[in-house]
Amino acid sequence: MADLLTLSALAVLVVSFGVGIVVGLTGMGGGALMTPALIFLGIPPTAAVANDLVAAAVNKSVGAAVHWRHGAPNMRLAGLLVVSSTPFALAGGFIVHRIGGADAEELVATAIGAALLLTAATYTLRVFLQLRLVRDGNEAPDETVRLRPLPTVLVGAFGGLLVGITSVGSGSVIMVALLLLYPTLTAVRLVGTDLVQAVPLVMAAAIGHVVVAGVDWEVLLPLVLGGTPGTFLGARMAAWVSQSVIRRGIVIVLSLTGLKLLGVPPEAVGMIGAALLLLGPLVWGWVRQRAGLPAFDEQRAAWRHEETEPRDEAGHSRTS
Repeated sequence: MADLLTLSALAVLVVSFGVGIVVGLTGMGGGALMTPALIFLGIPPTAAVANDLVAAAVNKSVGAAVHWRHGAPNMRLAGLLVVSSTPFALAGGFIVHRIGGADAEELVATAIGAALLLTAATYTLRVFLQLRLVRDGNEAPDETVRLRPLPTVLVGAFGGLLVGITSVGSGSVIMVALLLLYPTLTAVRLVGTDLVQAVPLVMAAAIGHVVVAGVDWEVLLPLVLGGTPGTFLGARMAAWVSQSVIRRGIVIVLSLTGLKLLGVPPEAVGMIGAALLLLGPLVWGWVRQRAGLPAFDEQRAAWRHEETEPRDEAGHSRTS
Protein backbone atom coordinates (compact mmCIF):
# COMPACT_ATOMS: atom_id res chain seq x y z
CA MET A 1 0.00 0.00 0.00
CA ALA A 2 2.87 2.34 0.77
CA ASP A 3 4.05 2.01 -2.85
CA LEU A 4 0.82 3.66 -3.98
CA LEU A 5 1.46 6.80 -1.88
CA THR A 6 4.78 7.86 -3.36
CA LEU A 7 5.68 11.11 -5.13
CA SER A 8 6.07 9.24 -8.42
CA ALA A 9 2.55 7.82 -8.09
CA LEU A 10 1.24 11.32 -7.34
CA ALA A 11 3.03 12.66 -10.43
CA VAL A 12 1.39 9.98 -12.59
CA LEU A 13 -2.00 10.83 -11.06
CA VAL A 14 -1.62 14.54 -11.82
CA VAL A 15 -0.34 13.96 -15.36
CA SER A 16 -3.07 11.41 -16.16
CA PHE A 17 -5.69 13.87 -14.91
CA GLY A 18 -4.30 16.55 -17.23
CA VAL A 19 -4.13 14.18 -20.19
CA GLY A 20 -7.68 13.05 -19.41
CA ILE A 21 -8.89 16.65 -19.64
CA VAL A 22 -7.25 17.01 -23.06
CA VAL A 23 -8.80 13.73 -24.24
CA GLY A 24 -12.23 14.87 -23.05
CA LEU A 25 -11.81 18.26 -24.74
CA THR A 26 -10.58 17.02 -28.10
CA GLY A 27 -11.42 13.32 -28.43
CA MET A 28 -7.80 12.57 -29.30
CA GLY A 29 -6.40 9.22 -28.23
CA GLY A 30 -4.80 9.30 -24.79
CA GLY A 31 -1.99 6.90 -25.72
CA ALA A 32 -0.35 9.51 -27.95
CA LEU A 33 -0.06 11.83 -24.96
CA MET A 34 0.07 9.54 -21.92
CA THR A 35 2.74 7.07 -22.98
CA PRO A 36 5.44 9.69 -23.76
CA ALA A 37 4.45 11.56 -20.59
CA LEU A 38 5.11 8.41 -18.55
CA ILE A 39 8.48 8.00 -20.26
CA PHE A 40 9.44 11.58 -19.39
CA LEU A 41 8.48 10.82 -15.77
CA GLY A 42 11.22 8.19 -15.74
CA ILE A 43 9.14 5.06 -16.39
CA PRO A 44 10.81 2.62 -18.84
CA PRO A 45 9.16 2.68 -22.30
CA THR A 46 8.02 -0.96 -22.15
CA ALA A 47 6.39 -0.44 -18.73
CA ALA A 48 4.80 2.82 -19.90
CA VAL A 49 3.23 1.06 -22.87
CA ALA A 50 1.98 -1.93 -20.85
CA ASN A 51 0.35 0.10 -18.08
CA ASP A 52 -1.13 2.71 -20.42
CA LEU A 53 -2.72 -0.05 -22.52
CA VAL A 54 -4.41 -1.59 -19.48
CA ALA A 55 -5.74 1.81 -18.36
CA ALA A 56 -6.89 2.60 -21.91
CA ALA A 57 -8.81 -0.68 -22.07
CA VAL A 58 -10.85 0.47 -19.05
CA ASN A 59 -11.48 3.99 -20.32
CA LYS A 60 -12.34 3.00 -23.89
CA SER A 61 -14.80 0.37 -22.67
CA VAL A 62 -16.82 3.10 -20.97
CA GLY A 63 -16.89 5.27 -24.10
CA ALA A 64 -17.75 2.34 -26.35
CA ALA A 65 -20.64 1.34 -24.08
CA VAL A 66 -22.17 4.79 -24.46
CA HIS A 67 -21.94 4.66 -28.26
CA TRP A 68 -23.23 1.09 -28.35
CA ARG A 69 -26.30 2.12 -26.37
CA HIS A 70 -27.13 4.89 -28.82
CA GLY A 71 -26.63 2.63 -31.85
CA ALA A 72 -23.99 4.86 -33.44
CA PRO A 73 -21.25 2.40 -34.53
CA ASN A 74 -21.18 0.59 -37.86
CA MET A 75 -20.79 -2.95 -36.48
CA ARG A 76 -19.85 -4.59 -39.80
CA LEU A 77 -17.02 -2.14 -40.29
CA ALA A 78 -15.91 -2.49 -36.67
CA GLY A 79 -15.96 -6.29 -37.08
CA LEU A 80 -13.61 -6.15 -40.08
CA LEU A 81 -11.17 -4.02 -38.11
CA VAL A 82 -11.32 -6.25 -35.03
CA VAL A 83 -10.65 -9.44 -36.99
CA SER A 84 -7.39 -8.09 -38.37
CA SER A 85 -6.22 -5.80 -35.57
CA THR A 86 -6.52 -7.99 -32.47
CA PRO A 87 -4.02 -10.73 -33.43
CA PHE A 88 -1.40 -8.15 -34.41
CA ALA A 89 -2.06 -6.14 -31.25
CA LEU A 90 -1.69 -9.29 -29.14
CA ALA A 91 1.62 -10.05 -30.86
CA GLY A 92 3.05 -6.61 -29.98
CA GLY A 93 3.95 -7.48 -26.40
CA PHE A 94 5.55 -10.78 -27.41
CA ILE A 95 7.61 -9.05 -30.11
CA VAL A 96 8.96 -6.55 -27.58
CA HIS A 97 9.64 -9.34 -25.05
CA ARG A 98 11.40 -11.41 -27.69
CA ILE A 99 13.87 -8.60 -28.35
CA GLY A 100 14.37 -8.08 -24.61
CA GLY A 101 16.73 -5.95 -22.52
CA ALA A 102 18.03 -2.52 -23.47
CA ASP A 103 17.35 -3.19 -27.15
CA ALA A 104 13.65 -3.54 -26.40
CA GLU A 105 13.56 -0.22 -24.51
CA GLU A 106 15.35 1.52 -27.38
CA LEU A 107 13.06 -0.08 -29.96
CA VAL A 108 9.90 0.94 -28.11
CA ALA A 109 11.13 4.52 -27.56
CA THR A 110 12.01 4.86 -31.25
CA ALA A 111 8.72 3.27 -32.34
CA ILE A 112 6.76 5.64 -30.08
CA GLY A 113 8.63 8.64 -31.51
CA ALA A 114 7.80 7.57 -35.07
CA ALA A 115 4.19 6.82 -34.10
CA LEU A 116 3.79 10.30 -32.59
CA LEU A 117 5.01 11.96 -35.79
CA LEU A 118 2.64 9.74 -37.79
CA THR A 119 -0.19 10.67 -35.44
CA ALA A 120 0.54 14.39 -35.79
CA ALA A 121 0.64 14.08 -39.58
CA THR A 122 -2.57 12.04 -39.82
CA TYR A 123 -4.39 14.32 -37.42
CA THR A 124 -3.40 17.35 -39.50
CA LEU A 125 -4.72 15.50 -42.55
CA ARG A 126 -7.96 14.79 -40.70
CA VAL A 127 -8.50 18.47 -39.90
CA PHE A 128 -7.73 19.39 -43.53
CA LEU A 129 -10.27 16.84 -44.82
CA GLN A 130 -12.88 18.19 -42.43
CA LEU A 131 -12.12 21.69 -43.69
CA ARG A 132 -12.94 20.57 -47.24
CA LEU A 133 -16.22 19.07 -46.03
CA VAL A 134 -17.11 22.34 -44.27
CA ARG A 135 -16.40 24.22 -47.50
CA ASP A 136 -18.61 21.82 -49.48
CA GLY A 137 -21.66 22.50 -47.32
CA ASN A 138 -21.11 20.58 -44.10
CA GLU A 139 -24.16 18.39 -44.76
CA ALA A 140 -24.17 14.67 -43.99
CA PRO A 141 -25.13 12.50 -46.99
CA ASP A 142 -27.88 9.90 -46.75
CA GLU A 143 -25.98 7.25 -48.71
CA THR A 144 -25.43 3.82 -47.17
CA VAL A 145 -21.76 3.20 -46.39
CA ARG A 146 -20.26 0.65 -48.76
CA LEU A 147 -17.63 -1.50 -47.07
CA ARG A 148 -14.16 -1.91 -48.57
CA PRO A 149 -12.97 -5.17 -46.93
CA LEU A 150 -9.36 -5.46 -48.14
CA PRO A 151 -8.10 -1.94 -47.31
CA THR A 152 -10.08 -2.02 -44.07
CA VAL A 153 -8.40 -5.27 -43.01
CA LEU A 154 -4.97 -3.86 -43.89
CA VAL A 155 -5.67 -0.73 -41.82
CA GLY A 156 -6.69 -2.96 -38.91
CA ALA A 157 -3.52 -5.05 -39.16
CA PHE A 158 -1.23 -2.01 -39.32
CA GLY A 159 -3.08 -0.22 -36.53
CA GLY A 160 -3.07 -3.33 -34.36
CA LEU A 161 0.69 -3.80 -34.66
CA LEU A 162 1.29 -0.08 -34.02
CA VAL A 163 -0.86 -0.12 -30.89
CA GLY A 164 0.61 -3.43 -29.71
CA ILE A 165 4.15 -2.04 -29.75
CA THR A 166 3.61 1.63 -28.86
CA SER A 167 0.04 1.97 -27.43
CA VAL A 168 -0.37 4.86 -29.92
CA GLY A 169 -2.80 4.90 -32.84
CA SER A 170 -6.09 3.32 -31.75
CA GLY A 171 -7.87 6.68 -31.58
CA SER A 172 -5.88 8.71 -34.10
CA VAL A 173 -4.23 6.83 -36.97
CA ILE A 174 -7.12 4.36 -37.42
CA MET A 175 -9.66 7.19 -37.17
CA VAL A 176 -8.00 9.11 -40.01
CA ALA A 177 -7.74 5.94 -42.10
CA LEU A 178 -11.49 5.38 -41.67
CA LEU A 179 -12.17 8.98 -42.67
CA LEU A 180 -10.15 8.46 -45.86
CA LEU A 181 -11.75 5.10 -46.69
CA TYR A 182 -15.31 6.10 -45.78
CA PRO A 183 -15.72 9.87 -46.34
CA THR A 184 -19.54 9.60 -46.21
CA LEU A 185 -19.54 7.99 -42.76
CA THR A 186 -21.15 10.50 -40.40
CA ALA A 187 -19.07 11.89 -37.55
CA VAL A 188 -21.04 10.24 -34.75
CA ARG A 189 -20.85 6.83 -36.45
CA LEU A 190 -17.16 7.34 -37.20
CA VAL A 191 -16.35 7.98 -33.53
CA GLY A 192 -18.63 5.17 -32.37
CA THR A 193 -17.11 2.66 -34.80
CA ASP A 194 -13.58 3.63 -33.81
CA LEU A 195 -14.35 3.30 -30.10
CA VAL A 196 -16.03 -0.10 -30.48
CA GLN A 197 -13.19 -1.57 -32.53
CA ALA A 198 -10.63 -0.04 -30.18
CA VAL A 199 -11.88 -1.95 -27.12
CA PRO A 200 -10.86 -5.48 -28.24
CA LEU A 201 -7.82 -3.99 -29.97
CA VAL A 202 -6.49 -2.32 -26.83
CA MET A 203 -7.50 -5.29 -24.66
CA ALA A 204 -5.56 -7.68 -26.88
CA ALA A 205 -2.52 -5.41 -26.81
CA ALA A 206 -2.80 -5.08 -23.02
CA ILE A 207 -3.08 -8.86 -22.56
CA GLY A 208 0.06 -9.41 -24.63
CA HIS A 209 2.08 -7.00 -22.50
CA VAL A 210 0.62 -8.18 -19.17
CA VAL A 211 1.37 -11.84 -19.98
CA VAL A 212 5.03 -11.18 -20.71
CA ALA A 213 5.74 -8.28 -18.34
CA GLY A 214 2.89 -7.85 -15.85
CA VAL A 215 1.70 -4.46 -14.58
CA ASP A 216 3.02 -1.92 -12.11
CA TRP A 217 0.19 -1.02 -9.72
CA GLU A 218 2.04 2.13 -8.66
CA VAL A 219 1.61 3.32 -12.25
CA LEU A 220 -1.66 1.67 -13.27
CA LEU A 221 -3.91 2.80 -10.41
CA PRO A 222 -2.98 6.51 -10.70
CA LEU A 223 -3.54 6.25 -14.46
CA VAL A 224 -7.11 5.04 -13.97
CA LEU A 225 -7.92 7.21 -10.95
CA GLY A 226 -6.61 10.37 -12.62
CA GLY A 227 -7.64 9.76 -16.21
CA THR A 228 -11.32 8.95 -15.64
CA PRO A 229 -12.35 12.16 -13.81
CA GLY A 230 -10.04 14.19 -16.06
CA THR A 231 -11.81 12.89 -19.17
CA PHE A 232 -15.21 13.63 -17.63
CA LEU A 233 -14.18 17.19 -16.75
CA GLY A 234 -12.70 17.76 -20.20
CA ALA A 235 -15.90 16.60 -21.86
CA ARG A 236 -17.88 19.05 -19.71
CA MET A 237 -15.50 21.88 -20.68
CA ALA A 238 -15.54 21.10 -24.41
CA ALA A 239 -18.31 23.61 -25.19
CA TRP A 240 -16.40 26.48 -23.52
CA VAL A 241 -12.94 26.07 -25.08
CA SER A 242 -11.71 26.72 -28.62
CA GLN A 243 -11.24 23.27 -30.11
CA SER A 244 -9.16 24.45 -33.07
CA VAL A 245 -6.53 26.15 -30.91
CA ILE A 246 -6.19 23.17 -28.56
CA ARG A 247 -5.92 20.64 -31.37
CA ARG A 248 -3.29 22.61 -33.24
CA GLY A 249 -1.36 22.87 -29.98
CA ILE A 250 -1.56 19.12 -29.47
CA VAL A 251 -0.21 18.49 -32.98
CA ILE A 252 2.79 20.67 -32.13
CA VAL A 253 3.34 18.83 -28.83
CA LEU A 254 3.11 15.43 -30.52
CA SER A 255 5.59 16.50 -33.21
CA LEU A 256 8.16 17.84 -30.76
CA THR A 257 7.80 14.86 -28.42
CA GLY A 258 8.25 12.46 -31.32
CA LEU A 259 11.39 14.26 -32.46
CA LYS A 260 12.76 14.18 -28.91
CA LEU A 261 12.19 10.41 -28.59
CA LEU A 262 13.87 9.87 -31.96
CA GLY A 263 17.03 11.52 -30.62
CA VAL A 264 16.85 14.85 -32.45
CA PRO A 265 19.13 17.40 -30.68
CA PRO A 266 17.30 19.73 -28.27
CA GLU A 267 18.46 22.81 -30.20
CA ALA A 268 16.85 21.51 -33.38
CA VAL A 269 13.66 20.55 -31.51
CA GLY A 270 13.50 24.07 -30.07
CA MET A 271 13.91 25.71 -33.47
CA ILE A 272 11.28 23.46 -35.04
CA GLY A 273 8.91 24.18 -32.16
CA ALA A 274 9.36 27.94 -32.55
CA ALA A 275 8.73 27.66 -36.29
CA LEU A 276 5.56 25.60 -35.77
CA LEU A 277 4.30 27.98 -33.08
CA LEU A 278 4.92 31.16 -35.06
CA LEU A 279 4.32 30.06 -38.64
CA GLY A 280 1.73 27.34 -38.08
CA PRO A 281 -1.26 29.68 -37.49
CA LEU A 282 -0.30 31.78 -40.52
CA VAL A 283 -0.08 28.73 -42.79
CA TRP A 284 -3.38 27.40 -41.48
CA GLY A 285 -5.05 30.78 -41.99
CA TRP A 286 -3.79 30.78 -45.59
CA VAL A 287 -5.16 27.24 -46.14
CA ARG A 288 -8.57 28.29 -44.79
CA GLN A 289 -8.64 31.33 -47.06
CA ARG A 290 -7.79 29.15 -50.05
CA ALA A 291 -10.81 27.04 -49.10
CA GLY A 292 -13.02 30.13 -49.13
CA LEU A 293 -13.39 30.36 -45.33
CA PRO A 294 -12.34 33.02 -42.79
CA ALA A 295 -8.64 32.69 -41.97
CA PHE A 296 -8.98 32.24 -38.21
CA ASP A 297 -12.59 31.22 -37.73
CA GLU A 298 -13.40 28.39 -35.30
CA GLN A 299 -13.06 24.96 -36.95
CA ARG A 300 -16.48 23.38 -37.32
CA ALA A 301 -17.33 19.69 -37.32
CA ALA A 302 -17.19 17.91 -40.65
CA TRP A 303 -20.85 16.87 -40.66
CA ARG A 304 -23.85 18.80 -39.37
CA HIS A 305 -26.81 16.90 -37.89
CA GLU A 306 -29.88 18.88 -36.98
CA GLU A 307 -31.16 16.20 -34.59
CA THR A 308 -27.94 15.82 -32.58
CA GLU A 309 -26.14 19.14 -32.88
CA PRO A 310 -25.87 20.94 -29.50
CA ARG A 311 -27.63 24.29 -29.32
CA ASP A 312 -27.82 27.17 -26.87
CA GLU A 313 -30.96 28.57 -25.29
CA ALA A 314 -31.60 30.77 -28.32
CA GLY A 315 -31.47 27.78 -30.64
CA HIS A 316 -28.11 28.62 -32.23
CA SER A 317 -25.58 25.90 -32.98
CA ARG A 318 -22.62 25.64 -30.58
CA THR A 319 -20.37 24.04 -33.19
CA SER A 320 -20.71 26.55 -36.01
